[in-house]
Order: sequence, then C-alpha cells, then structure tokens
Amino acid sequence: MRVAILGTGSLGGVIAGCLADAGADLVCVSRGRTAKILKEGMVIFTPEGTVEMIPGESYVLIDSEKGPLDESIAKTCEVAIITGKADSTSSLSSIAEEIVSEEGFVVSIQNGLGNSGIIASRVGWERVIGGSTTHSAWRDGEGGIHWTGRGSLSIGKMDGSHPSPSESEFLSLLDKAGLNPTWSSDINKEIWRKLMINVAINPICAISGVKNGALLEIPELWIQALEAMKEAESVARASGVELGPMDIEDYLKKVVTSTSDNRVSMLQDLMAGRKTEIDVICGAVISKGEEFGIKTPRNEILRALVKGIEMSQDLD
Repeated sequence: MRVAILGTGSLGGVIAGCLADAGADLVCVSRGRTAKILKEGMVIFTPEGTVEMIPGESYVLIDSEKGPLDESIAKTCEVAIITGKADSTSSLSSIAEEIVSEEGFVVSIQNGLGNSGIIASRVGWERVIGGSTTHSAWRDGEGGIHWTGRGSLSIGKMDGSHPSPSESEFLSLLDKAGLNPTWSSDINKEIWRKLMINVAINPICAISGVKNGALLEIPELWIQALEAMKEAESVARASGVELGPMDIEDYLKKVVTSTSDNRVSMLQDLMAGRKTEIDVICGAVISKGEEFGIKTPRNEILRALVKGIEMSQDLD
C-alpha cells in the first residue's frame, strides 16, 4: 500500500518511521529545513530509549516548496495522511487531492476542529477519514524525532459508517506498524476529546515553558488546566457531542502521566518564534462557546497570553 505523509514533522515522522518498518511504500511531503533533514533520513528516539535510523531511501521525499507535484507521483497513493499544522491544511489538502488515486482517501490526524471540512472541499466527504491520536513526539534542534509516549490512533468516517475494504487494509497496516489503531464509529467524539486535552495541556505548558509532567507537580498549573478542560467539555456537550460519562480529571491525569516527558508543539513553536495553533485549539472552544451562549473565560485568557507571546518577538 502506497501511503503519503503530508507535513512530516514530529508526529508525522513517528508515523512514517513505523510504516517504513511495516514495509509500506512511502511518500513524505515536507518543506524547508525539515525537507533537507529528511533527505538524509530520520532519527527516531523511541519511548524505550533505543534509537532507530530510517534511511532516506525508505521513502520518496517531496519538498512542497519546489513547485508543482511531479507527474510520476500524481494519483499514485492509496492513502494520504495529513499531520501538518492546522494553518497548512488548505495547502496540504491541495497536495492530497493531487497525490491520492481516484479510489484513495485522505486521513486527518491534526489538532483543532474544522480540518476535515477543508479537506472535504477538495476531495469530497466520502473520501475523508477523521483521526485522533495520543502518541506524543517532539523534534529537537538537530531534527531528531523524540517519540515520548506510545499511545493509540483512532480513525473513522465522519458519518460513522463502517470501513471499506481499502480502509480496513489501511487499518491493518497501521496495526502492523505498531501504532495501536482502532476504527471509531464516532470519530467526532474522539476529535473533541483530543481538543479537550489540547486546551488543558498545550497553552499552559507553552506559557510556563514546562514539560507535560509539570502540570501534576505544580498545583496552580493543574487547576488552570482542569478549568480550561471543563469549559471545553461544556461546549462539546452543548454542541451535541456524545462524550458519555467521563471523569475528566482522571482522564487528564492519565494523559499527562503517559506524556510527562513531552514538550508540546505549542511550546516548541513559541521557542522557535513560529505561529502556534492556539486559534484552532482554545479559539475553537471560544467560537463554539459563543455559538451556544457558553462563557469560556479561561480559554480566552490562555489564547490572549499565547498570542501575546507570539507577538512579543516583534515588539521592542
């Protein structure tokens, strides 16, 4: 099965490395400095402490900044997995439309809400698979990928339907790759549960400059994380998302514990002077809250602070 990874950063690198080990025919799409690093291969530091080398010959590399997609690659992939940041969804969706075969489908494993709709505008809803993952990773200054927590990967049709034969084959490939996948009949719920975790962890760790585990060590941070998550839960339920009974504090503790050594992507973005995904994380909760008349003051404060830090590098 030929699979394209669009936006091969830290999480995309983990998925690509695992699929390479499973014998998948891979195409990796990246740009700029990351593309230059990928040309030489990937270095993945596993959660168990081992170091895995994925040679550049294990995949076809495409630098998305170097013009149109080569005709030899167009329409050759059965699956395109978008793992890039939300602000790149539109451009990556365009590449996905070009790279997947007529019978192929596109999987979004991204933060925030609304990514699936953008992809669907290119390829149609029937070819969009939503996704959510608890695998965690970050990339160091040399381009090394630190896979800090083995988790699971949920994918599913946005309409809740059963997988097609090709989608079942892809699920089996993910399982062979050791990514612990499951097919979800309610992927929207999984996406919202991931958003709830993101609003609790990402902005607070980014503002404080700490790894995830610090949330359990510093009570003041834990309170803020939990309150932001409670707001997101209220908005999700008002939106009609069937979250079912859940102890959100226990759920947050489990995620923080399993990803305690992780540096969230939002912290990495602020440290590198890049724009963050705060608008599709806290911003998504705020927008949906306004739609249903639910106040979200904690998320509003967190978004304001992160955006302030983003702008601070441009101020005297």
